Amino acid sequence: MADPLLLDLVKTAKSYGINVGFLTSPHERDIWLEGFRTTLTLVATMIPVSLAAGMALAAALTARQRWLALPARVFVELTRNTPTLVQLSCAFLGLNMLISQSLGGAGQNPFGAFFWVVLVVGLHGAAYHAEALRAGIEAVPDTTLEAARALGFNRLEILRWVELPLALRIALPTIVNNLVTLVKLTTVGSAVAVGEITYASIMIWTQRDNVVELMVVILVFFSAINLVVSQIGLWLERRLAVPGLGVRS
Repeated sequence: MADPLLLDLVKTAKSYGINVGFLTSPHERDIWLEGFRTTLTLVATMIPVSLAAGMALAAALTARQRWLALPARVFVELTRNTPTLVQLSCAFLGLNMLISQSLGGAGQNPFGAFFWVVLVVGLHGAAYHAEALRAGIEAVPDTTLEAARALGFNRLEILRWVELPLALRIALPTIVNNLVTLVKLTTVGSAVAVGEITYASIMIWTQRDNVVELMVVILVFFSAINLVVSQIGLWLERRLAVPGLGVRS
């Protein structure tokens, strides 16, 4: 039995032409709330995956060894120039099927749809992070690198302690923009039945005919998440700003 206050809310909303009757159904309400949680989990998982992979790709792109730089460049170009949904379909319907066959059936395959969404979308974002970081690495002044060499730093130490920290500061606005896009790309999970908020809403509005109401909620939900991401990015820009570098009085 639905809570009386909830019933009053649904009734009041209906009087204004707003259909939120699904809130009185425990099953549909649970699906919807689980969609929110799944989307937040995707975001919380994808962001660190994309950042870690992006830094690794940036290091490979700027490496002097061709056997490192060339595969990284091919991956970045292939990832940036093909739709995320196509990449996810190829991974989940193609690669995942081959893994299932090699392991003796889908029941033996440890990789589910959630895993493939995180992997594909995370690596898609990593390709954009890598290009931003590559540009940042190449923008580090030669005099700074020469000073690091004079101190006895080897190539890996220069990358770890000099180039990447400075490149991150330079590329941070672009990386934050990439993360905003990454949050929005979680919706592709609905294509492979990952129960994020878009998929959950589709399941509800096919039964309730309340597309407008749920779409408004989805828009507000993603706007709120990306507002948080943007504000954190702005705080980091100010926190990590190099004194005297690109700072306006």
